[in-house]
Amino acid sequence: MTTVSSTKASSLLGISDSRVRQLLGEGRIAGAYKEGRFWRIPLFKGMPKIISGKRGPKGHWRMRMQKVLTCIHVNKHQIARNRREQQQHPVIVVRAGSHLKYCHEVEIKGNCRLVYRPEQPLMCSGAVLWIEVEPSVEIVTKTFVNPYLS
Repeated sequence: MTTVSSTKASSLLGISDSRVRQLLGEGRIAGAYKEGRFWRIPLFKGMPKIISGKRGPKGHWRMRMQKVLTCIHVNKHQIARNRREQQQHPVIVVRAGSHLKYCHEVEIKGNCRLVYRPEQPLMCSGAVLWIEVEPSVEIVTKTFVNPYLS
């Protein structure tokens, strides 16, 4: 059986590393075990299996492997607004299906391709230049806070 680390599991599930570690601590990821200091999480049909909680709201994570490409582009309107208002709000948009995430930095841990199509812009945003990433490739995003501009 294939096992993955907690970081890879968080990427597959579409949730943060800290949430995965919290679920591991509660014993809610099926078959997970510790190997030295590191967690090993088995995959069932390519995904970690999370055991439902007994109380509280239902969790929000991917149940199946993602099938759509992830597109990454820059929001030029947000750049202009940041310049005008002297702010540093995130301008990079990571779009996987209908899920959006704004960030300052993106690390792509695998193959990707840069696409320029001025005649056929990205449907939802109108971007003409973007990066396409396969669903199986891990993407790490970071958002920063500038204490001098807050």
